[in-house]
Amino acid sequence: MMRPARFLPAVAVCVLLAGCMMGPNYHRPAVVTPPAYRGQAVNSPPQPSTASLGNEKWWLVFHDPVLQQLIRTALNQNYNVRIAATRVLQAQAAVGITRANEFPMASMGAQVFSENNPKVSSAFPAYEVNAGEVDLSAIWNLDFWGKYRRETLAARDQLLATEWGRQEVIASVVSSVAADYFQLRELDLALQIAHHTMTSRQESLRLTRILEVHGSASLLDLRQAEELVDTAAEQIPDLQRQIQHEENAISVLLGENPEPIARGLTLTAEPLPASVPAGLPSQLLDRRPDIREAEANLMAANADIGVAKADFFPNISLTGTAGLESYALNSLFTTSAGLWNGVTGVTQPVFEAGVLRSGMRLARAQEEQLLLTYKQTIIAAFQQVSDALVAYQMDRQFREQQEKLTFAAADADRLSKILYRHGGASYLQVLTSETNYFAAELNLAQAQLNERLALVQLYNALGGGWQ
Repeated sequence: MMRPARFLPAVAVCVLLAGCMMGPNYHRPAVVTPPAYRGQAVNSPPQPSTASLGNEKWWLVFHDPVLQQLIRTALNQNYNVRIAATRVLQAQAAVGITRANEFPMASMGAQVFSENNPKVSSAFPAYEVNAGEVDLSAIWNLDFWGKYRRETLAARDQLLATEWGRQEVIASVVSSVAADYFQLRELDLALQIAHHTMTSRQESLRLTRILEVHGSASLLDLRQAEELVDTAAEQIPDLQRQIQHEENAISVLLGENPEPIARGLTLTAEPLPASVPAGLPSQLLDRRPDIREAEANLMAANADIGVAKADFFPNISLTGTAGLESYALNSLFTTSAGLWNGVTGVTQPVFEAGVLRSGMRLARAQEEQLLLTYKQTIIAAFQQVSDALVAYQMDRQFREQQEKLTFAAADADRLSKILYRHGGASYLQVLTSETNYFAAELNLAQAQLNERLALVQLYNALGGGWQ
């Protein structure tokens, strides 16, 4: 019967160390998610599947090898990505600092004291003192109410939020590089169209001059032909300016000084999926980094409530010192020189002028704010996906119509030139058809760009790019 009694102190210590944790445990808030994204019906089967474009790796979405290399370079060198990584390192260090409060703190010290005073009077004779001390001190604030464990939990949640913030930056960089690269290839295509159009119009101007010399064309026709050439020529320097600006923007994303950017596939050679699966809206809560970041911040605020609640309860601390002390250095390390002391302290807040209650109200208000932020982030994510789905579908339809319009404008331009050479049409008709064809080609290039930008936007909205 006496043998189990020997284990009672150990059991008591374990119970004391375990204590309890103040404050509520985190549970994911209930969020109303729609059964399908608005706009999904025009782009996907009526019954949404679990497959989603957001689950794809970015190198499986963007097929241009040059674009893939640019994205890899940006992920290694982009300053925003690197800054986000340092924030993660800071959060990791903060967890280590906060977690240390759960454990005892010990310090060791040693000192040697020597003093020699001459005789001052018969009442104060001369004396000499040599003393030494070596001690080890320890203090442990027992986490009986779970305050330090809650602080550690909050710090870990903040670390998680920082990590999700880094993933959000990565996804943003991937999308930005892809979007800027497609923009660059569209400008290249527009410049190519402008050069081709100017060459064609220069040839038309040469024939018009010949006709004007022989009296088959008027001076007005000649001036209108010159106008067409100048209209195409003025586009070239502006497009070259935009190309260099776009190259500079991509260079900054790569973490490099402005320099020329390599080219890969043409804009139209980049394949596009006929349809893109969006997946279930409920999956977005786990896939989007910004939603996960908002939830991690909410979890940290929930843990802070436990910290504020624990402040209402007594603080229990253990303090102790053990060491050696002697007024004769040669006897410092003997058993008779040993010293020790131990103190158990309990501190209970009595009057704090409302600080503790205000701290609790502050913690609860901050949690409420982050809860609303979390729900707002989810609603904004649903909107972004819906907008991107509609944009991708409508931009595809617009591009298909623009292709038909461009084909018709090209044929009208060809027929007007044939009729003009045979006297069946005025040069005004040639001028009109040339202008319409040039504008149609540039609009088609813009439509092809918008379709690819919509794909990038949809991929990012679905939470893709950070994996």
